[in-house]
Amino acid sequence: MELELIWKGFIIGIAVSVPLGPIGMLCIQRTVNKNWRSGMSSGLGAATSDTIYAIIAGFSMTMIIDFITAHSIYFEISGAIILILLGLHIFNSNPSQELQKFKKKGSTYLQDYLFTLLLTVSNPMAVFVFIAVFAGSGLALKLSAPIKSLMIITGVFGGASSWWFVLTGLVNLFRHKINLHMLWWANKIVGIMIIVFAVASFIYLRFD
Repeated sequence: MELELIWKGFIIGIAVSVPLGPIGMLCIQRTVNKNWRSGMSSGLGAATSDTIYAIIAGFSMTMIIDFITAHSIYFEISGAIILILLGLHIFNSNPSQELQKFKKKGSTYLQDYLFTLLLTVSNPMAVFVFIAVFAGSGLALKLSAPIKSLMIITGVFGGASSWWFVLTGLVNLFRHKINLHMLWWANKIVGIMIIVFAVASFIYLRFD
């Protein structure tokens, strides 16, 4: 029974992580510009954030959900601004300078992890995605059954982490075939896509 709960949580973690939004593009960009560990650290930050929102959604923490709903405009504005600034930063970044800076300073994997965690947490609307997923799968986290709840949460984190492991690993296999000119164009494209995604998401949420 416990293994079945872990497996179901695992599938949920993958299902929520697979859509390549701005976080996915950020992980890919860091894998290409830096290395696999940087991309994976960023992915773990996203996986941690997803797990936090899975816990909130699974336990149906009404007060937190009501607070998010009541102040959704502020979360949407702040999230859009952060994504736009991130897109501009990536668009204006010079891959050659980034690689030199990375080699001089060494790895900052903890910073990559924390930055992505905070960036993903800035979009608390994700809690409603987990509510829908839990409702559709028939799963629920219960304080009266802590072991079973822990199994589901472990599965969610494992599934999300596995997706980022596979994605960044595949990107890393081909990163050495990518030259600086391709990186320059990749930064431009990724930066524009993130900005467009942020603006489009904000407009959709406000006027849908």
